[in-house]
Amino acid sequence: MNAHIASPASSPIALIDADAIIRSARTVIATEADAIRALEPRIGADFVEACRLILACSGRVVVIGMGKSGHIGRKMAATFASTGTPAFFVHPGEASHGDLGMIQPQDIVLALSNSGETDEILFILPVIKRQGIPLIAMTGNDQSSLAKQADLHLDTSVALEACPLGLAPTSSTTAALVMGDALAVALLDARGFTSEDFARSHPAGSLGRRLLLHINDIMHTGEGVPMVAPDASLTQALMEMTRKHLGMTAVVDAERRLLGVFTDGDLRRALDDDGVDLRGASVAELMTRGPKTISSDKLAIEAAQLMERHQIHALLVVDHEQHVVGALNIHDLLRARVV
Repeated sequence: MNAHIASPASSPIALIDADAIIRSARTVIATEADAIRALEPRIGADFVEACRLILACSGRVVVIGMGKSGHIGRKMAATFASTGTPAFFVHPGEASHGDLGMIQPQDIVLALSNSGETDEILFILPVIKRQGIPLIAMTGNDQSSLAKQADLHLDTSVALEACPLGLAPTSSTTAALVMGDALAVALLDARGFTSEDFARSHPAGSLGRRLLLHINDIMHTGEGVPMVAPDASLTQALMEMTRKHLGMTAVVDAERRLLGVFTDGDLRRALDDDGVDLRGASVAELMTRGPKTISSDKLAIEAAQLMERHQIHALLVVDHEQHVVGALNIHDLLRARVV
């Protein structure tokens, strides 16, 4: 059977009006932006009381919602949990088939429904109310069944959906998402939640690595640290640099106290200096004195900042008595994904 192949002229793609597409997309953005702006004056006493309830909660915030509200609810619970407010999502349809056991008397329920008439949510409300669990509703209708049964109602109503048919949840889900973010950040501020706290719940993320990874987690130690005595020749220093692959070598005394550093840059400067006897000079004559160093208890991101500030590519790690205990370079930071 021969498949019909539309000619370019009859293809729907060929009939697309680029200007109409742009107008449509911009209208969606403008409509949703208006919906968000309309939320601002609604942040008042009920919002504050909702924050107080959650802050006083000894359990968790249990977020429930169906359909698109459920998707927003999942994101909301994840944002709460990662910003210091213990939370999780329960599907209201599954709740009536056993998952209600996940909700305990010390918890708070945050229910999302634009209409406020979602059957799956209304069906489980009596059980939640009987347990004395506080209920915060987030709806687009303050006269809805859900809003009236809630202890607190947060108004996320919108003038119109961005969908031209007025059917697909668009502006309403955006408004609910933003209201959830407002709650999460207000709670974060009230708790005094810090970037370090955030990093502890995101150890695998870039922020976690920046705030949790220390120098001693990634530095070279022991035989991996390039070191030579001050009377070492240029050839000996270069051989040590080559073996250890860090582009430098520490110059230390007999007790491994730092005297200076010899780098690729020092070698280039020596080669450019006609007054230097490269065959007879010791590394102490060519090294840089007072090099930049760091201690092992510092964060790895501090090493990256130090390297960037001084335009260097490696650092020696020293203790409080200036003994060399380690070394690292920019490649170590890149492998650790700190930079």
